[in-house]
Amino acid sequence: MLLDYQQEYKKKLVSADEAVKVVKSGDWIDYPLGIGGTNELAAALARRKEELCGVKLRPVLPVWPNYCMEVDPDENHFSWNSRYFSSKERHYHQQGLLYYLPMQFNELPSVVTCLAPDVFMATVTPMDQHGWFNWGASASVSRVSARNARKVLVEVNTNMPRVLGGNSEAVHISEIDYIYESTNPPLPSLNPVTPTETEKCTAVHVIEHMRDGSCIQLGQGGIPGAVGAMVAASDLQDLGVHTEIYVEAFLEMTEAGKITGRRKTIDPLKQVFSFAWGSKRLYDFLDNNPGLASYPFDYVNHPGRIARNDNVVSVNTAIEVDLLGQICSEPVGTGPISGTVAQLAFMEGAYRSQGGQSFICLTSTSKQHDGSLQSNIKPVLTRGAIIACSRSASPVIVTEYGTADMRRRTTRERAEALINIAHPSFQDKLISAAKQMKIWR
Repeated sequence: MLLDYQQEYKKKLVSADEAVKVVKSGDWIDYPLGIGGTNELAAALARRKEELCGVKLRPVLPVWPNYCMEVDPDENHFSWNSRYFSSKERHYHQQGLLYYLPMQFNELPSVVTCLAPDVFMATVTPMDQHGWFNWGASASVSRVSARNARKVLVEVNTNMPRVLGGNSEAVHISEIDYIYESTNPPLPSLNPVTPTETEKCTAVHVIEHMRDGSCIQLGQGGIPGAVGAMVAASDLQDLGVHTEIYVEAFLEMTEAGKITGRRKTIDPLKQVFSFAWGSKRLYDFLDNNPGLASYPFDYVNHPGRIARNDNVVSVNTAIEVDLLGQICSEPVGTGPISGTVAQLAFMEGAYRSQGGQSFICLTSTSKQHDGSLQSNIKPVLTRGAIIACSRSASPVIVTEYGTADMRRRTTRERAEALINIAHPSFQDKLISAAKQMKIWR
């Protein structure tokens, strides 16, 4: 049987330029999230620019170079349609070269089923003796994309960790059209963000609410990173993990002996996640680790499944919050930052969880281009801001000055609680605005 797989492998093994010949004008091309996207296949596709027109690229948080956009900045041949903004993509959006597809990530597998790609390209591990290639650190939507695509191309990279999972972590050679063996470039990495002193102060207020046996979800950024570092140095024990993105903070907590998963109701003893992005040290930790389980978005981000674990603690960040408790986590005004991902699903899941808690964290102020400070707690959100979480769903808001629980509170009570955790320099102005809004007395 091993010989049969090797023979099939040789038949499907081609150069990058040969593999991308399956792409036709007008095709939709999908990529996995993050490091699961392709590098050398994408470069080969860019080399076909003059042969193609109307090819629509649909990545998710791309971290490899955007070759097609670099060779075709006027979109005469390729168009870019993002399902989550990366830092590289914000530049393209400002130039009018990128379009965003809003959604919650727990819906992404069903969206892929409805909007099936013509071609799906992914970076994978080398094939094992049973004919399976592993999706590595990006099983979030890869399986459903491959199942629905007309053609499936894989780029083998020996640096991709083999990440164990529950039901969608691999693709069989029989499902692949062409295989390309890359030059094995290092995987894109994301070094941990060093939290500021203000972010550390904010994280302290989250740690105060955690208890032994909590099941943790962390987002990205300085505050979630500070939470992880503080948990690692705390007396907390027997913590579990059920999170969308697996970041360095979880590795730090695991190495400190804080994570066991013993008290999880579902997937006990397993750290469950959809994708990972971090340092080489993190990728090495993921490789063949039976304590981890990678699942697709519709499993990990399903509010009902999240809620099946008791004592869920969800920690995410925001850009600004208004006095009604509406939360903006995506754009600054009309300028894009990221996109809607796990935040709302984990808020709901934590709310349903027995003993669950959800925290939205932000520093009370941010610095303007001219060096002045502005309050991140505002009477109303900045014009053009996208509401990631409506006031009816907002949980506990946290700044360096404390916590403001939005649940079961009137608009007046919310305004008072939020002003109490605003920067003292802005509290009088916020009170004045609240009076004008008839939510203060």
